Amino acid sequence: MNHTAIIRTCRYLTCALFMALGAKGAFAWTDKPVRMIVPAPPGGTIDIVARIVADELSTQIGQPVVVDNKPGAGGSIAVRSMLSSPPDGRTILLTASNVLTEVPQVLNVGFDPLKDVKPVVALARGVMVFVGSPGVPARDVKGVVAWVKANPGKLSYASYSSGTASQYAGAMFNKEAGLDLTHVPFPGSVPALTQVMGGQVPLMFDGVVTSKPLIAAGKIKVFGVASKTRWPQLPNVPTLAEQGYPDIDFRNWTGVVVPAKVSPALTEKIHAAVSRAAATPKVHDRLVSVGFEPMPDQSTAQLANDLRVEFERNARIVKSLDIKAD
Repeated sequence: MNHTAIIRTCRYLTCALFMALGAKGAFAWTDKPVRMIVPAPPGGTIDIVARIVADELSTQIGQPVVVDNKPGAGGSIAVRSMLSSPPDGRTILLTASNVLTEVPQVLNVGFDPLKDVKPVVALARGVMVFVGSPGVPARDVKGVVAWVKANPGKLSYASYSSGTASQYAGAMFNKEAGLDLTHVPFPGSVPALTQVMGGQVPLMFDGVVTSKPLIAAGKIKVFGVASKTRWPQLPNVPTLAEQGYPDIDFRNWTGVVVPAKVSPALTEKIHAAVSRAAATPKVHDRLVSVGFEPMPDQSTAQLANDLRVEFERNARIVKSLDIKAD
């Protein structure tokens, strides 16, 4: 049994256990509507996950779960909105981990991601892909490098915000390949990809969820996966490691976090309810279909430790590359 099959089996068993323990609503932590803040515009990677999860979570807890998009400032607007709400569990944040572990390294976000925020559930993991405009005269990373070097000072790469893995990966590629690409940040994947499709900004490191359908439709090219292992849903696309860039390895998780002031008891109730929703075949299969790798359930303590490790790794990257906000 492969890794994905094991995760799927565990999720299904968890779901069956939850369903056996009580009827719908038994895991509700509130008798009022829940606001799920999303630090991205509609249609972006995190928004896709939020709407998949919110729909099932609403069914499971018997309360409306309203998605509230608050993009901008690398996600810090959304985090601050959550932190300004009462810590009663009625306001949660569904975010990619990079909002907490990458952006604060570069931008003044106005919160401490390791003290003010508490991770609750990691739902799925995504990977970065190196993509480009259809008109880029290259089929792989080697070809991209040759093309950029033949056009010194003329080319750029997009990111879905300053201080994110999208910028980090581009900066690492720039340095390791000896290139002079200019960084052009955008407020989210969708506006950035629009420019890449149109050729205004030819290159980008993006999350696989938003890039995958465009790759399939031939609207953008894919040159590699920013990981040490190939992504199951793009089995024929070589990794950056295979093409000589093993350090460009970015796989953020996406999940639910709450303010650190939320009580441990309430945090565990939210954890149980969201985990129950994620365990359903409907959510599992939908996450896989859009390009995510579902994750096994972790305790809040384990997730907090993972967050700290990721934060410290990104701090080292920023320092070594002297990455700054653009």
